[in-house]
Amino acid sequence: MLQISKRGQLMPPSPIRKLVPYAEAAKKKGVKVYHLNIGQPDIETPKMILDAVRNSDFKVLEYSHSAGNETYRRKLVKYYASVGINVDHNNIIITTGGSEAILFGFMTCMDAGDEVIIPEPFYANYNGFAVAADVKVVPVTSHIDNGFALPPVAEIEKKITPRTKAIVICNPNNPTGYLYSAAEMEQLKQVVLKHDLYLFSDEAYREFCYDGTHLSAMQLDGLDEHVVIMDTISKRYSACGGRIGAFVTKNKTVLDAAMKFAQARLSPPSFAQIAGEAAIDLPPDYFNTTKAEYKSRRDLIVKRLNAMDGVFCPNPGGAFYAMAKLPIDDADTFCQWLLESFEHNKQTVMLAPATGFYGTPGLGKQEVRLAYVLNLTAIDAAMDCLEAALKQYPGRN
Repeated sequence: MLQISKRGQLMPPSPIRKLVPYAEAAKKKGVKVYHLNIGQPDIETPKMILDAVRNSDFKVLEYSHSAGNETYRRKLVKYYASVGINVDHNNIIITTGGSEAILFGFMTCMDAGDEVIIPEPFYANYNGFAVAADVKVVPVTSHIDNGFALPPVAEIEKKITPRTKAIVICNPNNPTGYLYSAAEMEQLKQVVLKHDLYLFSDEAYREFCYDGTHLSAMQLDGLDEHVVIMDTISKRYSACGGRIGAFVTKNKTVLDAAMKFAQARLSPPSFAQIAGEAAIDLPPDYFNTTKAEYKSRRDLIVKRLNAMDGVFCPNPGGAFYAMAKLPIDDADTFCQWLLESFEHNKQTVMLAPATGFYGTPGLGKQEVRLAYVLNLTAIDAAMDCLEAALKQYPGRN
């Protein structure tokens, strides 16, 4: 009898998208669903980016260089310099989204059975990339009580074994919105040097920091051989469908090996590289406007959540996510109930259960992630729904 691979069996379904059928069913019943479950911004993709694609003029849609168009990589060097990261265009491989950059990092730097330490809760798809690369995710728990700060160094070091090869951070963090401080980054640096590990830094949200300054892993002195940045234009420019990212490292051995994976998939998408190149020419104040909008959304959603009876939501320092602890028995059950059995004025809200962001079984059962990617009016309406739902939910604690 034909069977799928063990890898296929182990590949986890998306905890963010698993409730989609229930949302679709609710909409068919005429219920409006506010999507706070997924990081898809409602901010318009800049016209300048879209026009660059619309107005592109060539006779043949050719393969690009496997590392990506040199013109784009050279422009990225200028972008990185503008945020205090000094690299050469030969330190960059353009990837199919940040997702491919993460996969390249795992497959280039680790063998089957090796271990990668990740503070939890973490971006759920790290699990999928780890399964694809046949490596083991070892979670180290951060806690909602202190806003999901970096776990103590002693807790991280307890997780290190002879198979440990890397630490992954997402800064600012998805799903918690936590922004790592300079002191925490220095602590990570010391651990990485002491145990001779790679530091993979997912910096998809670096532009969106509200209560502090972003410090890139590549700005840490003495870590050039250890750091790999995984990057993407998806969130930065509200261009999630472009699927264009970057793998950035000064470690030539790592880069040369990653290039072989890049060559095997031939090239990153051409139209998206045109979009990415145009994005770098956006006016300097572009991020001021978008950051101010996200900050106002954050302030509203955190205020509304903490005003609800029994709810606690720490104030996230960056990205556009918040984690909240709710007075409920089970987040997965609650999030499904919101879509299947509840409505408030013919409206409801879709949230992401936090269980899918933890690697340790049993954690996150009273927590949800909310993506504040909708406008202020929609967020207010969604919070009205959540407040009413918490009063009616039969599994309220």
